[in-house]
Amino acid sequence: MNFLQNFNLPLRFWIAASVAFINSVTFTIIIPIIYPYARTFGLNDFQASLLVSVFPISKFIATPVLGKLSDYFGRKPVLVVSLLGTVIANIIAAFTSWAWLLFVARIFDGLTGGNISIARAVISDTTSKEERAKAFGIFGACFRLGVVAGPTLSYIAQNLPTVPGVSSLGMSFLVASGIASIATSLVLFFLPETAPPAKQENNNFSLNWRDLGFGQLLKFNLTRQFGDLFLITFLIGFTFTIFAFAFQPFLLNVLNQKEQTIAILFALIGLFGVITEIFFLEPLNQKFKIIYILGVALLARGIVFLLMPTFPEIVIFFILAAFLGVTNAFPRPLVTSILSTKTKEAEQGEILGVNTSYFSISQALGPATAGLLVDYFGYRSSFWVTGVITILAGFFAFTINPEKGSKN
Repeated sequence: MNFLQNFNLPLRFWIAASVAFINSVTFTIIIPIIYPYARTFGLNDFQASLLVSVFPISKFIATPVLGKLSDYFGRKPVLVVSLLGTVIANIIAAFTSWAWLLFVARIFDGLTGGNISIARAVISDTTSKEERAKAFGIFGACFRLGVVAGPTLSYIAQNLPTVPGVSSLGMSFLVASGIASIATSLVLFFLPETAPPAKQENNNFSLNWRDLGFGQLLKFNLTRQFGDLFLITFLIGFTFTIFAFAFQPFLLNVLNQKEQTIAILFALIGLFGVITEIFFLEPLNQKFKIIYILGVALLARGIVFLLMPTFPEIVIFFILAAFLGVTNAFPRPLVTSILSTKTKEAEQGEILGVNTSYFSISQALGPATAGLLVDYFGYRSSFWVTGVITILAGFFAFTINPEKGSKN
């Protein structure tokens, strides 16, 4: 009975949670096919990496703007427009035969796709303070579940009968569009407005450069307080997104695997990550010092990166991918936990938002870096670079004082 009470939350919460799940699915369903799909348009490795990068950079720029729009015009209309953007962008990407239009579709999806912050705002609007920790925990679990479901659905989509004008790889975009359509319908027909539009002075709505993602990075640069943790966050995202792009041409051209294997490996990494985060993160956190767990996890993650090109066998690669999923589950939640203990309660929203901004910009820079490395230094180079950077980040993590911060 107590277990069921954990899920006793308003319908509006579950709609917001479904948006988180679908947001995660529509992003991760595309990741396993974006490189081979780009190659069918005649793009080289670096150009394909730019196709990956334009989505997170567009999302990074637009997400704060969407949040401000939802404060002024209301959550529901902005959420509907955002989800419709995903629907339209994926339909264009599925059917287009022009590379430039594929880039436009990915940019448009990024500009309209930053709806997680709006979904979080819906939860804050509709839950009590007592319910909020539980609600955000379930919300995060829905997002993590999408990380596993997305690549799995990508594999299924590639094996579906194709629609005229759409390739087997393009079917992932079409499925993503269909899933986003479901979310749009849920919000449009079942989600009431949870917050009235903000009453601005003189009813004027305005934006400036500080409302873009770069404003926070300039305000809280790496030389300021918490810069060490922001740097760790950046390196976590930077190295993983280098890997996430670079292992695809490695798998296809060095290990001679099919495109569907990419989806299976992404699902495997996500599955082991979710299992580790749910069942092992908290027990280890209670038993060992948090900074030791962070440092060891990063060192182990770096070693896995180095081992992957050293033993270019598909079975070994699968085993190492599972270990990567385990080691990848620790760093971000631990950095978030350290930041939350080092900051005053009134500062936590802003500081955690800045930390997310550093992670977001790393996701934009990582794929482009991987494309350059693959193009100029070969398929193995990205693994060496990510391995070395991650190991150095692990040693650096041991120098961080998790107690010293603004509370002192």
